[in-house]
Amino acid sequence: MNQVATRRRGGVSHRWMAMGATALALVTIGLDQTVLNLALPTLSTALNASESQLQWFVTAYTLALAAAMLPSGLIGDRYGRKTVLVGALVLFGAMSMACAYSPNANFFIAARAVLGVAGAALTVMSLSIVTVLFDAAERPRAMGIWAAGNFLALPLGPIVGGFLLAHVWWGWVFLMNVPVVLIGLVAVIAFVPQSRSERRPSIDVLGVALSSAGLAVLMYGLVEAGDYGWGSSDAIVPSLVGLSTLAVFVAWEWILTVRPSGQPLIDLRLFRSRSFSVGVVLAGAGIFGMFGVLFALPQYLQGVMGLDAQGAGVRFLPMIAGLVAGAVPADRVSARIGARFTVAAGFVVLAAGMVAGSGMTVSTGDAYIAAFSFVVGMGAGLGLATAASAAIVELSAERSGVGGALIQAVVKLGPAFGATILGSVLNDSYQSHVSVAGLPPAAAAAVRGSVFKALGVAAQLHSPSLADSARAAFVIGMDDALRVAAVIAVVAAVAGALLLSGRSSAPAAESVAVGGENLAAAPAAGAESVIVG
Repeated sequence: MNQVATRRRGGVSHRWMAMGATALALVTIGLDQTVLNLALPTLSTALNASESQLQWFVTAYTLALAAAMLPSGLIGDRYGRKTVLVGALVLFGAMSMACAYSPNANFFIAARAVLGVAGAALTVMSLSIVTVLFDAAERPRAMGIWAAGNFLALPLGPIVGGFLLAHVWWGWVFLMNVPVVLIGLVAVIAFVPQSRSERRPSIDVLGVALSSAGLAVLMYGLVEAGDYGWGSSDAIVPSLVGLSTLAVFVAWEWILTVRPSGQPLIDLRLFRSRSFSVGVVLAGAGIFGMFGVLFALPQYLQGVMGLDAQGAGVRFLPMIAGLVAGAVPADRVSARIGARFTVAAGFVVLAAGMVAGSGMTVSTGDAYIAAFSFVVGMGAGLGLATAASAAIVELSAERSGVGGALIQAVVKLGPAFGATILGSVLNDSYQSHVSVAGLPPAAAAAVRGSVFKALGVAAQLHSPSLADSARAAFVIGMDDALRVAAVIAVVAAVAGALLLSGRSSAPAAESVAVGGENLAAAPAAGAESVIVG
């Protein structure tokens, strides 16, 4: 035990360096997701892509990311988390290069799908090493870094993407991942110890198949709902099939959980912990709420204010500053006032920012946008980091891979639900208020389609009044969507205050196999005994 403690203390700086490098890799994954949306017009020309292929540029990555989440955690627990993390980094770098040098659209779609698999493994392992490297006292601070890496990329993407697309070859949107991957590889190989479950889990083949298929089909349904509306059969059928498949998956996992010799993909007894259950749900609710701004504001900046992609991206800098301001001190705030009040405070601040944003008009200035964006970022950083920490503190290192994958799967579904639900609110309100009187049917349908199409029709018809109507209608819809997001944030704040414990408790003592050895140690005060080499 003394040797273990000495090894842990001696590796403090190395552990934080490894955490920083992993967070940087997470930023790369997030940038890849957000930058692609800006690059679609350019890719359409460069790869001669059809509208259907453009949709699959986004969907292939999203579906693969969702499908590979839970299997990635299982593989890491069984074969070694460092091994999977290194493999994911290598694959992510290779597929980024494949995207940049794709000869045609179909090759690009295939590369995006494999990139999604690598991204899933990377995000899952990044969370699992928090459990392996840090004890319960250190995890809140580590989760602040993890949250920053996870969420900074959302507003940072338009800034980086806008600059690259305006000044250099489009391939650099993907090649910029390569140097970050190399930095991450060096740090992981040098500083992250090998770890795996002491009881190497068997491969739950049926569980892997059901969870992967269910998440992928559900995600597909959400994507279709965002494009065609909730009433479309293209959205309803896959969504119901995905939910039904996931229900079967849960039932199968429960059978394995209660069976004495069963080894489920997800040990459903995790959900007996209120901290884990509530923390997971709140993390998903938080990213859902924040996505209200991330979904609507870029359209406002470009459609209503008339900015280009780079100009719109710069306006997200205050949100980035807010995220840092909220996530970095989250562990210290939680230590002083407890997790439940920290989460509640974060979501109240997030809701306040949403309410302020819902007061925007067609003539709102940059100062107001910067102020409410900063508040939204700060609330999200404070609330999300603490909610995720409350969940992960209940994870044993023995099952950190699959447990982390479950948290990540919920977090990654948040933007999909946000874009679909909040997008529906925005679109319904926009279509109800935009004026199409006197327009031919084809032109009226285009105007109802989006504010950008409406502005195009207005330019063709030389109709300033139509352009003004479209901008005003969009702002009304955006304000309605932000109010819905604010209500969700308030509900999350109440749930955090009522359901989370005041302070997270450390899990029980355990034995973890590291570097091929089975070692055990008595727990330090308030922390689990995770052995790291």
